[in-house]
Amino acid sequence: MSYTKANTITRKFDVVIIGAGGSGMRAALELSRAGLSVASLSKVFPTRSHTVAAQGGVSASLGNMSEDNWHYHFYDTIKGSDWLGDQDAIEFMCREAPKVVVELEHFGMPFDRNPDGTIYQRPFGGHTANYGEKPVQRACAAADRTGHAMLHTLYQQNVKEKTNFFVEWMALDLIRDEDGDVVGVTALELETGDLYILQAKAVLLATGGAGRIFAASTNAFINTGDGLGMAARAGIPLQDMEFWQFHPTGVAGAGVLLTEGCRGEGAVLINSEGERFMERYAPTLKDLAPRDFVSRSMDQEIKEGRGCGPNKDYVYMKLDHLGADTIHKRLPSVYEIGVNFANVDITKEMIPVVPTIHYQMGGIPTNINGQVVIKKSEADYKVPVQGLYAVGECAAVSVHGANRLGTNSLLDLLVFGKSAGKHIVQTVRNQAEHKPLPADAAGRTLARLGRLQESKSGEYSQDIAQQIRTSMQQHAAVFRTQASMDEGVLKINAIREKVGSVTLKDKSKVWNTARMEALEVDNLIEVAQATMTSAAARQECRGAHTVYDYEHPADHHEFPLGRNDKEWLKHTLWYSQGNRLDYKPVNLKPLTVDTIPPKVRTF
Repeated sequence: MSYTKANTITRKFDVVIIGAGGSGMRAALELSRAGLSVASLSKVFPTRSHTVAAQGGVSASLGNMSEDNWHYHFYDTIKGSDWLGDQDAIEFMCREAPKVVVELEHFGMPFDRNPDGTIYQRPFGGHTANYGEKPVQRACAAADRTGHAMLHTLYQQNVKEKTNFFVEWMALDLIRDEDGDVVGVTALELETGDLYILQAKAVLLATGGAGRIFAASTNAFINTGDGLGMAARAGIPLQDMEFWQFHPTGVAGAGVLLTEGCRGEGAVLINSEGERFMERYAPTLKDLAPRDFVSRSMDQEIKEGRGCGPNKDYVYMKLDHLGADTIHKRLPSVYEIGVNFANVDITKEMIPVVPTIHYQMGGIPTNINGQVVIKKSEADYKVPVQGLYAVGECAAVSVHGANRLGTNSLLDLLVFGKSAGKHIVQTVRNQAEHKPLPADAAGRTLARLGRLQESKSGEYSQDIAQQIRTSMQQHAAVFRTQASMDEGVLKINAIREKVGSVTLKDKSKVWNTARMEALEVDNLIEVAQATMTSAAARQECRGAHTVYDYEHPADHHEFPLGRNDKEWLKHTLWYSQGNRLDYKPVNLKPLTVDTIPPKVRTF
């Protein structure tokens, strides 16, 4: 069997959505309700998308549990982003938050309730009232299964609206015409192995993150950066890929996530001396400081010899003081994870935790309508790519900047999934016909598939994937050094040379997972190279990007950890062609309120 232009099948839709997680399904719901023909592609069944793993909550300034308003949420998000977030996008997200959460509730989302019937809200890291003075309860939660509940709620609504789900399909490449407009995608139906061209008036990337470029990750195995790889190969830059969030509380040795909701409910971090050490690093917010701050503090405790266990390579999280009733009511999944992955009963014992890669702050650059934007000049850096949208973790709006606040990820999905859906409806309704496909619409994809099919010898895809993960873990972890990052760039560049020699031993057509894994490596290497190249070039510390060499530069004493706003208050753009970098300004101008100027970030 070989893949040729002749045996490629073509189908037409108004909109093709790649990914059926929270953002993809929220957009699909908007489109299907408007009567458009929608194809929603997913490598897994929609309710198995990675949104299912989000535990702690979705942020919205409802004020159900304590004083709150969107201005406080706006401030916290900008401060959390270490001023690399765009303030217009952040204002839009925070203002829309209460509306989309109440709307989700009306869809049937089973939020926990207060005695008066309002949505239960718990405290979360970096979320405060009165501009940083005290913690606030802003995370709307369904126990510790909020993402799970959200995904099922959105799936049920999409089934009601008759959205077309293409389950166990893998999108491969964007199709751009001679004007640079996106007019469709190529995709494999995994069950049959057939190759399709899916022609569309608009394509929406909602493929989630790429946390599987790291060895220790809270991410699902499907998170291989497919949307980012597709965009990069099509000539679209990836933005701010040096910023990766390490979640403070992954189970030591397993990487499985323990929600920040644990600390929201009152859990504390303990070192080998039995000390609640976060009180030293963040006197005001303590264990509820933002994730990058807590992860660095934990790493510091371990480096200074106060780690726990035989190798002193983790710290403990203590929950037993919360009481078994509270744990079983508010944190049932955490209890199960403790038993299954750490052999610990958290109602009686402390659980070992260590920072673990969790979330990518960067991605495909977009505006608040979800349109993918590119830079044409220094003055014109938000030019939409016609026909292409991106939402969720694969996109950089940018509301998360250099560090995402917990629970803003689920909010991001709802707000920008909805806004992209609305914009696509308005655009597609005015477009009578599909733009014609170029003559070589499937050319790039046929070349990729042909290379694998004709390979006689070479590298096994998972060996290369493991080399990527090992290198990224070694050279782009919580603390970085310039020398280590420079070495990482050389390693990833060398691994890239091997990707073209991947061999496929099993050439069968039906449900060939080896072919899928080999195609995923093409995406992993794009993301890894974008990350490593961007990180090595950013000579400062900001948010999740902490570099020993720049902790305290002589001419920037006013900033902690060597943040350098004079030279580095700008977004990175990485282009796959030529492995080159460019930059564009951060938008410090909100839509309707005053700018929050950069200042020292303390908690």
